Amino acid sequence: MNPARILVVDDEPDVEALVTQKFRRQIRKGELEFVFARDGQHALEVLQDETDVVMVLSDINMPRMDGLALLEQLNELYGDLKTVIVSAYGDMGNIRTAMNRGAFDFITKPIEFDDLEMTINKTLTYLNMYRQMQQDKVDAEKARAALSRYFSPNVAEALAQNPDRLAPGGDRRYATFLFTDIAGFTNLVESTDSNVIVALLNQYLDQLAKIVFEHDGTVMKVVGDALHAIFGAPLDQPDHADRAVACALAIDAFAVKFQMEMDGKGISLGLTRIGVNSGHAIIGNFGGDYFFDYTAYGDAVNIAARLESVNKQLGTRICVSQSVVDHMTKFEGRPTGTLLLKGKTQSLKAYEPLTSEAYSLPATVSYVEAFAKLEDGDQHARQAFAALVGQYGEDPLTMFHLGRLLAGETGVEIELTEK
Repeated sequence: MNPARILVVDDEPDVEALVTQKFRRQIRKGELEFVFARDGQHALEVLQDETDVVMVLSDINMPRMDGLALLEQLNELYGDLKTVIVSAYGDMGNIRTAMNRGAFDFITKPIEFDDLEMTINKTLTYLNMYRQMQQDKVDAEKARAALSRYFSPNVAEALAQNPDRLAPGGDRRYATFLFTDIAGFTNLVESTDSNVIVALLNQYLDQLAKIVFEHDGTVMKVVGDALHAIFGAPLDQPDHADRAVACALAIDAFAVKFQMEMDGKGISLGLTRIGVNSGHAIIGNFGGDYFFDYTAYGDAVNIAARLESVNKQLGTRICVSQSVVDHMTKFEGRPTGTLLLKGKTQSLKAYEPLTSEAYSLPATVSYVEAFAKLEDGDQHARQAFAALVGQYGEDPLTMFHLGRLLAGETGVEIELTEK
């Protein structure tokens, strides 16, 4: 530990010898170190070279620049320095002026060295506390800056105030997971200039993260063009399913607009597919001394990723599971089918969430009616879906079911052959 350096400013010739003698034990032990100046002007010159001085002990009455004028200069130039003023006993006017100008403390002449030692110790203790507070503030700001890259501002603030929530380790909890991916992005990367890809991807992912944060979600990972997010951790969110679906719809709206903008620039960007699933997973901060990764492990996470890829076969852009719908206060959307994912033995019901405007359209009402016929094994289901296409155009999900019916399939159970 480096010694605390103290600048003593006094024009009396014997001060240096007296101070050095009095504090010789602390100087030998490397606890204190003193530098000296003859007056205020000389003190400012010394401080230009002695940049590690932490405290100034200054007399008031000195030639060229007195202690009060020096105090003003120190406050202006060296705000972190603490100054103790030495004044003649009973000179309350100068003492009052010094304290008003920002002196940390004062002692009176003739100097009692025991009193001086106590004053120095008190000042240095305060300085250490102040510096620790400043360091804690810097550390907290760094923590907030780091957290803000993964968590929404509200979540980041809560975690900065209670960092134990991000202690290494994990626990099993119920949450909602969201996965995104851009269709055909690998091919685009291989055929497009790298500068264009970098700019495009930065803009795209930055906006996706912003949307996740606006819904108080957490970005778990960014893998290439794909983003993985979680709702309901690290802070509890009873409405995590509602937040995730609202986030998915907001991402979809942005992605459609962004795709059109890129198309206008001659860049053929694929559509963004989104999968959402709720369930139990082990969620926490995993890693060791050199690496941390806030993430989640479990089948619920894997299903969310699988639902993202299911969109390709269904013709949808967003696909959410029954578990998501069950935990929402209000769901607006249409059923896509009962999906048997590859490698699974149990099927799950899936849905396409819609905006309130799209949900209230006659086409959606007609689709739900046609799907109910399909689910009930009604022989008129094929005609119902064909009528939908004839009246409202080639909606991809409608076309998917019509294609199945034309191929001789029935019901809403859909066995998927791709992951």
